[in-house]
Amino acid sequence: MILRLVLTGNYAVAYAVKLCKPHVIAAYPITPQTSIVEKLAEFVEKGELKAKYIRVESEHSAMAAVIGAASVGARVFTATSSQGLLYMHEGLWMASGARLPIVMAVVTRAIFPPWSIWTDHADLLDQRDTGWLISMAENNQEAYDLIIQAYRIAEDENVLLPIIVGLDAFIVSHTAMPVQLLDEKIVEEYLPPRGEKPYVLDVNNPITMGNIMLPDYYMEFRYMIHKAMMRAKEVIREATKEFYKLTGRNYGGLVDSYRCDDAEIVVVLIGALAGDAKECVDQLREEGYKVGVLRLRFIRPFPSDEVKEILSNKKAVIVIDRDISFGKGGILYTEILSELYNNLKKIPPVRGYIAGLGGRDVSVKDIRKMILKVYEELEKGELVTGYEWYGLKKEVIP
Repeated sequence: MILRLVLTGNYAVAYAVKLCKPHVIAAYPITPQTSIVEKLAEFVEKGELKAKYIRVESEHSAMAAVIGAASVGARVFTATSSQGLLYMHEGLWMASGARLPIVMAVVTRAIFPPWSIWTDHADLLDQRDTGWLISMAENNQEAYDLIIQAYRIAEDENVLLPIIVGLDAFIVSHTAMPVQLLDEKIVEEYLPPRGEKPYVLDVNNPITMGNIMLPDYYMEFRYMIHKAMMRAKEVIREATKEFYKLTGRNYGGLVDSYRCDDAEIVVVLIGALAGDAKECVDQLREEGYKVGVLRLRFIRPFPSDEVKEILSNKKAVIVIDRDISFGKGGILYTEILSELYNNLKKIPPVRGYIAGLGGRDVSVKDIRKMILKVYEELEKGELVTGYEWYGLKKEVIP
């Protein structure tokens, strides 16, 4: 029997975590993540999930708790947003350096000041150099599925790195939609118990973790993390294929390519905005415009091969960023541009748009305007690589 429930994105995450049977959950509330750990607390209290639920005093302590538990072989989970994620930042480096397969949900939220509780990808993308795998869901169903896939990927002995599953604040986290749940037996078949080797503390077989490292060997440890991140690409592809065989749901591995094969222009982005972009593309296709959408499911490891293959023969590329690297431009725009310049002889013009910061709405009409502007400039021979801010209120800018 197929069970479908109408769930918010946050509840979808909690239901997926429950199926993965973590031994330890560290919980600290922060809007808009709170209902994830609240639902997990309910599962634990009702006896539906046998886990140690630790109510910590801060996000820093939440990360410390799961680091400690993962170090002795426990399967663990925590969740956070925005300032909470930044408060954890020190611990994130510890988790990856110790090669701990921690799974954490991050409900993306703009960083203060000024205060905001709405979506923005700056908090998520700020972690891209910490050694964590970073993924981003488009909708509630994928948030549910990504959590299950995340444990499979992180705990693979070829990877052994922590992983973030991101979802947009309120657009996904608090919006309800039907989610197809998996049977426990399917998840047990897909997700084996966490292995005890090679990096697990054991009093009968003592090892040292996190000790001082002299210059003679520090660099090699960083190289090993990088190699594990690169190996994760194939692990992600295989985990996605196996998930498809068991569930019939396929998200494409590291990227989700939508109508890109014959596209002249491809829109690149992450997260829930991809749904609006796909709707816009469908409308424009009916009008004769050959447009596609490339959604990055994983930001780390960066899907270099897929980006190069899909974008190499296009007339133009549009990158929509819900973030800003101050003094440089959009983060995804910069990374896409870097990848194309590093790998291609013929580089299509790349137009970056910074839009939707702090949760400002980016509609299908807005994406349409971006695409048609690029088409117009392309036809006139005026399109050049560069980025711009979309939808600024000029009256408030000094």
